[in-house]
Amino acid sequence: MQENLVIVESPAKAKTIEKFLGENFLVKSSYGHIRDLSKKNLGIDIEHNFLPEYIISDDKVKVVQELRSLVKKAKTVWLASDEDREGEAIAWHLAEVLGLDPAQTKRIVFHEITKEAIQNAIKTPRTVDLNLVNAQQARRILDRLVGFELSPLLWKKVKPSLSAGRVQSVAVRLIVEREREIMAFTQTSNFKVTGQFEPNSKEYQLKAELDRRFEEKEQAYKFLERCIGASFSISNVDKKPGKRSPAAPFTTSTLQQEAGRKLGYSVSQTMTIAQKLYEAGLITYMRTDSVNLSDTAIFAAEKTIKSMYGAEYHNKRQYRTKAKGAQEAHEAIRPTYMENATVNGTPQEKKLYELIWKRTIASQMSDAITEKTTITIGAPTLEEKFVATGEIVKFDGFLKVYKESADDENGEDEAEVLLPPIKVGEQQNAKEITAVQRFAQRPPRYAESSLVKKMEELGIGRPSTYAPTISTIINRGYVLKEDRAGFERNIETISLKKDKITEKVAKENYGAEKAKLFPSDIGMLVTDFLSEHFSNIMNYDFTAKVEKDFDIIAEGKIKWEEMIGRFYSPFHKDVEMTMENSTPTKGEKVLGVDPKTGKAVSVRIGRFGPIAQLGTSEEEPAYAGLLKGQLIETITLEEALKLFEFPRNLGEYEEKAVQVGIGRFGPYVKHASKYVSIPKTDSPSEINLERAIELIEAKRKADIEKVIKTFVEEPELQVLNGRFGPYIAFNGANYKIPKTTDPKALTLEECRTIVESQASTVKAKPKAKAATKKGTTTKAKAATTKKASTKGTTTKKTTTKKPK
Repeated sequence: MQENLVIVESPAKAKTIEKFLGENFLVKSSYGHIRDLSKKNLGIDIEHNFLPEYIISDDKVKVVQELRSLVKKAKTVWLASDEDREGEAIAWHLAEVLGLDPAQTKRIVFHEITKEAIQNAIKTPRTVDLNLVNAQQARRILDRLVGFELSPLLWKKVKPSLSAGRVQSVAVRLIVEREREIMAFTQTSNFKVTGQFEPNSKEYQLKAELDRRFEEKEQAYKFLERCIGASFSISNVDKKPGKRSPAAPFTTSTLQQEAGRKLGYSVSQTMTIAQKLYEAGLITYMRTDSVNLSDTAIFAAEKTIKSMYGAEYHNKRQYRTKAKGAQEAHEAIRPTYMENATVNGTPQEKKLYELIWKRTIASQMSDAITEKTTITIGAPTLEEKFVATGEIVKFDGFLKVYKESADDENGEDEAEVLLPPIKVGEQQNAKEITAVQRFAQRPPRYAESSLVKKMEELGIGRPSTYAPTISTIINRGYVLKEDRAGFERNIETISLKKDKITEKVAKENYGAEKAKLFPSDIGMLVTDFLSEHFSNIMNYDFTAKVEKDFDIIAEGKIKWEEMIGRFYSPFHKDVEMTMENSTPTKGEKVLGVDPKTGKAVSVRIGRFGPIAQLGTSEEEPAYAGLLKGQLIETITLEEALKLFEFPRNLGEYEEKAVQVGIGRFGPYVKHASKYVSIPKTDSPSEINLERAIELIEAKRKADIEKVIKTFVEEPELQVLNGRFGPYIAFNGANYKIPKTTDPKALTLEECRTIVESQASTVKAKPKAKAATKKGTTTKAKAATTKKASTKGTTTKKTTTKKPK
């Protein structure tokens, strides 16, 4: 009989933990959640106090069978899932499904996977915390209720196959509102005046900016005229000491933000990489809103800083969590071993680890000591003053290791400016004074990092929900994450040099976007519909209050059923009223009349997305899909009419016609009944035959190179080249090929072995809707039952007996 069975949720975590436990411990993985709410009949019995009906996932049936077998053989079972609410829920579900006796089942938690942390956890086990389970269960049930009631409403009133979510819909609203701020933004400009000054000795040059800006070009011109012959001198020199302090160690939110800014990682990419680092025992748990560091970590940081940089660089600090509704008292995200400035791993893992290490070490380092100097230059004939500012770092402190980034950086040089030693009264010659037209900056679109920051500020979501929320709104097409080219505009410049004024006009590119979030037409339409009929659901404060209610449930101060009941009753009434009384909408907008045909031109949401329509339904109208970047809300009549120029005939290639068209998935080149997507960098209106042929040939080459190997005996199994390297494709699922394996040399048997080894973790796309397997459905009482066991759980007739 096995002495001890430890169950974790991740295979990688299991491997790491096994290294720290003796031979008396067997560590197995549940591969995440083993069951979820049934999708049949909502999965929630509303009439009986929101009793949830849980079902073991089809892909976890074998996992559960193996764990049940191992539980029978073990003297002691240890549940070692993650330490947050989600991990606590996994532990509870395991206890329920495996029929574990709470008296003999030990729950252990740790925020880092190190030998010391694992051994301490084994020494201090506890029972499953039902308050944390209830908080997770309340969130899951509430989100299911909202999604299952709103989605059918959207299908009927807006468009089939739509979905809504309690947090995701509010996140989309943020992006929609920002887009409308940009639409309403009025472009204004002014003239910024700068001067290049030098003393008679010409020992140095000084760049200074005028202390006012001019709204009109004429005002700037007249000012430069007044500068002709003016006698400039230093009127004031002001020096002020300053300091900069380091940022707190990373929380989930700040790690996602900084990894986005510095490394260009998406929120989900950051969490995936951080998960691997955690499971490898290299960093502490990556889902936390705490900035606290343990005494052990602070001591280790002190030792590392003094060893690497010297005692003068060390300054012990303890940070306090300010986030509203911060969850359990976790640590901040930090390296498990402070002395390791880098680790082995993929390039992405190394970069993220080094970012975490630098941020943690910097948080325990000395302030940077600076000196800011402000020099004022004036002339007796001028009211305005020129001001030059510079800052020198007298002691770099934490800046030796790390400097925090900011969202939407303007690209201006923030480098240290060292000003020369200057005395008041010193004469200055104006080498050149220039007035340059500057335009006001429109509100910036959200990047993933800045959206996370905004959601955290508003109290929307929690560390575990930021990444899945953003992934969901992108995957469902409510939000587009993409790059967009900028625009060109004229910039006017007036210069005064050697008492002569000249003017010139230059070109400037502006408004280019990289990896920004744009609302789609359907995202805007759904946001408007939900805001009109469900003001509470779409209200930021209301959403934040719901999050606080989850926190109160986690503290055991209110029952989750009561909280759900208060929410659901008015919400359900709103759904019924809206279903009965609201008018279906397609967001239709009439743009005008086509001058050539006299037919009406309109835009609306069609079956496959936003479309333009030429003519009424009685006239057999023509349809055209909108281009990337075009919105129903802003498209003009002229832009819509251009869409009907497609498909464009470009000529012939290989004696077959070449056309450019716009389809459901965007613009394309059509040749020989095959379609080639047009890259975002090409305009479908401007593409020519030569460029179209390039795209056709590139697609042919890619198709040839994609297939590495096929097998006559198993035609559905292929070895392919993908975006992230070679993989095996079989029955609608993809399987990783080990890095040490040559994909070209793989035999059919070797491919089958790889597929079988990954079968429990890779989910294939179902070919048809399968019936629920016998023995996998349980209608479970809520976690508020005093014992987290199978007692009080009703089980449908099964072919598999439940362990007693």
